[in-house]
Amino acid sequence: MGRKPQDRPSRERKLDGRGEARLIALACSAPPEGRQEWTMKLLADKLVELQVVDAICDETVRRVLKKTRSSRG
Repeated sequence: MGRKPQDRPSRERKLDGRGEARLIALACSAPPEGRQEWTMKLLADKLVELQVVDAICDETVRRVLKKTRSSRG
């Protein structure tokens, strides 16, 4: 016997499919001037700046990117 599905999730998702796509595109783009690469904090701040989300933490950004990366080896 399995668990009963929740009527609604405990937490609302910060990023929907569009937001995730925006994050991935941003992570694949050139980093800000003066930086060699994007950090999770820089990506989170940029998503807020671009008004993709009201607020997001760098750990959420890390989890989304980890979920979308494919293993090639």
